[in-house]
Amino acid sequence: MKTPAPPARHAAAALCLLAAAVANAAGLDDLTSKDASSGLRAALGQGIDKAVAQLGVPGGFLSNPKVTIPLPPALEKVDRGLRMVGMGGDADALKTAMNHAAESAVAEAKPVLRQALQRMTVEDAKGILTGGDDSATAYFRRTTSDSLTAKFKPIVARETAKVKLASVYDQYAGKAAQFGLVKGEDAHLDDYVTGKALDGLFSEIADEERAIRKDPLGQASSLIKKVFSAVQ
Repeated sequence: MKTPAPPARHAAAALCLLAAAVANAAGLDDLTSKDASSGLRAALGQGIDKAVAQLGVPGGFLSNPKVTIPLPPALEKVDRGLRMVGMGGDADALKTAMNHAAESAVAEAKPVLRQALQRMTVEDAKGILTGGDDSATAYFRRTTSDSLTAKFKPIVARETAKVKLASVYDQYAGKAAQFGLVKGEDAHLDDYVTGKALDGLFSEIADEERAIRKDPLGQASSLIKKVFSAVQ
């Protein structure tokens, strides 16, 4: 008996076949808006779940070189000096706290991303299916960044407040920003970490999106079969 394909492959097949449906106007017309939207949501929902599962766990950021959040540029420049005066441990603790804060924040991202998925219109779906390899990621970034920022920042603030160097950084970076010595978005540690957490999350979602588009194999669900029959 043939072993059923894993859910991720179902999702990949959905995305590929729906893309074919968009390219075939007659086939797309035969599909209901509900079918098209549901198929695309099934595919992208897999990517969301996997991205959050990868990053929203202990070590999700800190142990992943691609998304690890470095010290803010202003601190990185003086990192050697901090170590020379015995504050290297404080710098290391801050970096660890920032990354753990991002992991805790991203763990709470799924409801916001799922809401954006449910609000996706047929026009949004067409744009995603006929767009570039990261068009779905661009949709999520556009529709969820504000909500995710509001959700992430209190979580980040709670974690970074545990490290004494965080308040020292805000005190001096804020003043430095007034003289153009520090970028505005880097002047407050919580804003910096929140922004990097979002960047890491969307980077992971983009990776999942590209993987789905690249590997459109798997056993079709009843919905995907319906899509497939529409483009024959």
